[in-house]
Amino acid sequence: MPNRVRLAAVLLCILAELAVSLDAVSPQLQSAQSSPSNPSAPAATSDGQWHHFGSPDQPAAPQVSEGAPPSSPLIVLDPAHGGSDTGAHNPNGITESDIVLEYARLMRVALEGEGLRVVLTREGNEDPSFDDRSAIANASRRAIFVSLHVSTTGAPGTARVYSLPAVQQPPILPLVGPNSFPPNAAPNPHPGLRSWDNAQEPFLDLSRRLAELVQIQLAQRFRGSPDVPSAVAIRQLRTIAAPAIAIEVSSVAVPNRNQLDGMNSPLAQAVARAVSDFLPIYAGASP
Repeated sequence: MPNRVRLAAVLLCILAELAVSLDAVSPQLQSAQSSPSNPSAPAATSDGQWHHFGSPDQPAAPQVSEGAPPSSPLIVLDPAHGGSDTGAHNPNGITESDIVLEYARLMRVALEGEGLRVVLTREGNEDPSFDDRSAIANASRRAIFVSLHVSTTGAPGTARVYSLPAVQQPPILPLVGPNSFPPNAAPNPHPGLRSWDNAQEPFLDLSRRLAELVQIQLAQRFRGSPDVPSAVAIRQLRTIAAPAIAIEVSSVAVPNRNQLDGMNSPLAQAVARAVSDFLPIYAGASP
């Protein structure tokens, strides 16, 4: 996408956010937004350079729910794949990209029923990049990211939740001086900013807690689903500067799409309930 188009896109997204929330933003929140210690304010890029979240790498302004309190978190629903990338599929014409888009649409209705602002990373059969999807969440002051998938394996009618595993700390290397860096490691020129590829790190605990709440709800509605979520290194989640999880439903191997369609409503109810239970935890947290 040309830089001029990208710049126009981010300006549209910023204007949309301001139109919804400007009157409700307190001086304290405005101060926190500009503080380097706020993980959702700083950013970087996937090419290793340092920027702010909400950079010209963003896609066009998404359609955000109207009527919800401007102070409420923005729930970003991410129906995976799209466009020429159908994701998982079977010979009967069932495709992951179609199923998860239907899931996201009904889930949006359920979350809006809880008084929340909701946006989809895609509204139709397009395929935003990983970074474009992440940028929608990272441009918000406070977001929750839920990526939706359908597997090719697993017991039909079950659902699992994933969050990123805890970061493994690298071994401590000896330094040759008080301001030295390990070999081949360059200092961060902007210590208040975080690499785009490491954006999820401050939110790992919150993401795990959200995953636990969602998995509890799924286990109650879909027999055979696990009781606890799993920690898996999912590409899409690592660039999200907010609590972020992935939900995977089984499976496209079913002979009839009706079985997957029948999971839509209870799936939406499960996520809406879990997100509502998570909000007090999120409000009191400082990642």
